[in-house]
Amino acid sequence: MQCIGASLRSAGRNACLAVPAHNVASSSRVFQVQAVQRRNASFGLPNFKGPVAWLRESLAPNVREQNTKEEVEAARKQAAEKGQLSVFESVPTVEEAEEGAEVPAWRKKTYTEHKYSTANFKISHRKLNLLSRQIAGKPIDHAILQMQFSEKRASKRIKSMLVVAKSHAVKLKSLNEGRLVVAESWVTKGPNQHKRWDIKGRGRAGMKVHPHSRLHVLLKEGKTRAELRSEERERKLNRIVSAGLVREDVPLRNPGAMWAW
Repeated sequence: MQCIGASLRSAGRNACLAVPAHNVASSSRVFQVQAVQRRNASFGLPNFKGPVAWLRESLAPNVREQNTKEEVEAARKQAAEKGQLSVFESVPTVEEAEEGAEVPAWRKKTYTEHKYSTANFKISHRKLNLLSRQIAGKPIDHAILQMQFSEKRASKRIKSMLVVAKSHAVKLKSLNEGRLVVAESWVTKGPNQHKRWDIKGRGRAGMKVHPHSRLHVLLKEGKTRAELRSEERERKLNRIVSAGLVREDVPLRNPGAMWAW
């Protein structure tokens, strides 16, 4: 009996030492980290890293490996199959004509512009004209960016229209993608202006008009931003003429109200 009592006391002492000093909830981070470490060990994965170690490795300065062209093309092809390309790259490709096949008429013709428009939708022509003036004269990629971050309700529809117009101009009319500019942008009223009765007080009534409008764009090959900046710089430099070396037969610039001495 004494042997049995001694063994029971030793077993109880070991159990007490194994129990932690305070109760730990099952949702505690200690149990979560231990569970992740056991799972990673079972699957042969590296152990769980704390948030500080992860931030140190993620934000530490290192040399970025540059992917080759083959890897980039393979990644784009894989993203295209999954439908995950951006609006600047989701351009449908046109299959090349087989040798000996008749070339269609639209391929023989040389195009210099491309006109496209949205469908008629419910919006005031005054509201739509604000977006039209915002994209007029800008490169096509800049216009798409403007519509992508615009808070207007019709900006999504216009952005989709610009993406389709760009793809048609590049793939179907062989225009230079890097030089595409929204040369013209205008708004027209739709054919259907729905009218509804507007009931008022004192036996009176009016007429509500629900307007429909559409946006048209004309894409052309224009000058890039770098070319425009260089021309502006050259124009400003040409206006600078030294008064001490070259005599100018032009009116005085910025004349004062009286003599300067």
